Amino acid sequence: MKKYIAEFIGTLVLVTMGCGTAMLVGCDAASGSGYLLTALAFGLSIVAMAYSIGNISGCHVNPAVSLGVFMRGGINGRDFAGYVIAQVLGALAGACLLFGIFTLGGVTDQTGGLGTNGLAGVNGNAVAGLLVEIVLTFIFVLTILGVTSPRFKHGSFAGIVIGLTLTFVHILGIGLTGTSVNPARSFGPAIVCLISGNFAPLASVWVFIVGPMVGAFLAAMTYGLLEAED
Repeated sequence: MKKYIAEFIGTLVLVTMGCGTAMLVGCDAASGSGYLLTALAFGLSIVAMAYSIGNISGCHVNPAVSLGVFMRGGINGRDFAGYVIAQVLGALAGACLLFGIFTLGGVTDQTGGLGTNGLAGVNGNAVAGLLVEIVLTFIFVLTILGVTSPRFKHGSFAGIVIGLTLTFVHILGIGLTGTSVNPARSFGPAIVCLISGNFAPLASVWVFIVGPMVGAFLAAMTYGLLEAED
C-alpha cells in the first residue's frame, strides 16, 4: 500500500506543479519563456519525486512508465494495476487542487483548461498528435529503462537524468500537443474540466492515453532487443 500512496503523491505533485505552471505562465510561442518554465516545472517535479519517493515505489508517476517497467519484469501485474489506479487518482487530486486554487484566488488560467493537452499545435490532426506522443514517450521511457537497468550502474544520477529527459521532450512537444507522455497527467485535468463544464479537452484525451502507452510498449520492446545478449 505504501507504494501506491507514494505514486498517488508523486502524480499529484507532477500535475500540480507542471500543469499549474502552465496555467500561470501560459505557453508563449513568441518568447518561448512559457515553454521553458513549463518544461522545467515538469522535469524538476520528477527530480524532486525521484529523490523522495523513488526508494519506495520507483517514482513512476506515469502509467506509460509503469507499462514499460512491467514489460521488462520490474513489477508484477498486481502492482501495475495498483500503480495505474494510484496515478490516475493522484492526477485527479492535483487537478482538483489547481481548480480550487485558481478559482478561489481569482487567478486566470492561461491555458483555458487546467493545463490539459490538445491538438491545436498540429492543427487538430489526431494522427499527427498520436505520432508526437508515441515518439516523445518512446524517448522518455527508453531513457528510463536504460538508466535504471541493473546492468548499468548510474547510482544517484538516475533521477536527474530522467527529470532532464522529461524537460527535453517537453521543449519540443509543448508547442505541438502540450506534451503528455503520461496518460494520468492528461486524464485527470480533462475529467476535472468536464465536471466544471468545460467539455473541450475530453474530445482528444484518447490521443494522450493511446499515444503514450504505444510509445512505452515500443520502448520496452526495443530496449529488450538492445539489452539481450543473444
